[in-house]
Amino acid sequence: MIAKNILLLFLCSNVFLAAIATAPQTCPADASNGCSDNSSGEWEGEFFPGIPKIKYEGPSSKNPLSYKWYNAEEEILGKKMKDWMRFSVAFWHTFRGTGLDPFGVQTKFWPWEDGTNSVAMAKRRMRANFEFLNKLGVDYWCFHDRDIAPDGKTLEESNANLDEVVALAKELQGKKIRPLWGTAQLFVHPRYMHGAATSSEVAVYAYAAAQVKKAIEVTHYLGGENYVFWGGREGYQTLLNTDMGREIDHLARFLQAAVAYKKKIGFNGTLLIEPKPQEPTKHQYDWDVATSIAFLQKYGLIDEFKLNVECNHATLSGHSCHHELETARINGLLGNIDANTGDPQIGWDTDQFLTDIGEATLVMLSVVRNGGIAPGGFNFDAKLRRESTDVEDLFIAHISGMDTMARGLRNVAKLIEAISVYRCVKKIVDTKDDELMGKLSSSKQAYYYQNKNSIRIGNLSISNGCLFILEILMLFWF
Repeated sequence: MIAKNILLLFLCSNVFLAAIATAPQTCPADASNGCSDNSSGEWEGEFFPGIPKIKYEGPSSKNPLSYKWYNAEEEILGKKMKDWMRFSVAFWHTFRGTGLDPFGVQTKFWPWEDGTNSVAMAKRRMRANFEFLNKLGVDYWCFHDRDIAPDGKTLEESNANLDEVVALAKELQGKKIRPLWGTAQLFVHPRYMHGAATSSEVAVYAYAAAQVKKAIEVTHYLGGENYVFWGGREGYQTLLNTDMGREIDHLARFLQAAVAYKKKIGFNGTLLIEPKPQEPTKHQYDWDVATSIAFLQKYGLIDEFKLNVECNHATLSGHSCHHELETARINGLLGNIDANTGDPQIGWDTDQFLTDIGEATLVMLSVVRNGGIAPGGFNFDAKLRRESTDVEDLFIAHISGMDTMARGLRNVAKLIEAISVYRCVKKIVDTKDDELMGKLSSSKQAYYYQNKNSIRIGNLSISNGCLFILEILMLFWF
């Protein structure tokens, strides 16, 4: 009887082992364990094992892998939170960020990386990207062409590499996920040391145009809703060797050609310019929102572009993010927001996750006043700090950024009510004086009317601006 049981156990064990051998392999995201080696050469298993799909648990939750304030389906001020926000993950910071800075080498070594910049590695990163998006519950992502696929020895090889990775991205996106925007990386390669659209070398100008052409095509193919131009090297280090007028003219022609090509291929996405004052150049031609608007007006592009406002760029130009958003909004040009912040003690573009609730409230106030931001959204152009090296931190950082913006939206609902209660919006004129104001602002005899009515009005009564009431109310909420 005992021998019979032993034989039965032996047979069952063989069947069990055979089943394991033939089953699909699932493994942690660790390239060093050889688990990804299979007949297809593709990664198997999870990239973020042990991390569940992030859910809303409310402000009382102590779980760092949960949303405390962002409840995607909750309706606030007539829209669901997900429709106000339209959050996006930046591929370059999330999957290409290494922790490198001017004073130190790489500190981040994600377990799925194999140390190469091959097409196979690019496809593995793309799979990690979509697992991240799905677990985070985000429907949008943003990319530079050379971040998602390696540069080749020729333009043809680069395009072929991009096509292969984009084909996989299209498959992984399904019907729900798509790019918030795409763009061309025109600042890393040495060929762009003097700029791309503003380069003094005609061959570089032509190469940049071809690269943008391809990037617009793949953004369109992936269903992208916007396309961004960030001119990191479109500027100068010194005016001693720069014909600024000529370079700005070239930049305008470059953008005019992009508009024509967009229309030719039927891409209905919004073209966006992202202002930044400097870095890496000493001076960048799209310094701030106002400068960019003047440029668009001068070159007849004002109806073809909107602006992608980055909060860290705003502070580098000497403005608040709220100021830049309002300047764009009142001119009908607020197209997208790169949600990040800088450190007030550091004078460069640190691209930190925005966690200041006060700033987030003012940002959301502009968005609400704009009626939303679609087809744009909030792209987290933000990276982990150099000292943050755990994969889990990728989730925690994005959760904190999303919760901060969500809390800002909740505060705006209160703020709008307070402004109404305390009647704190400054008025130029009362309704009964609208007719008079029309005469004062449009008549050729404006000064005559002003003099006549100043005498009639007599003693003026100037209303209180309520600055302290609003600031104190905001303090209570935070």
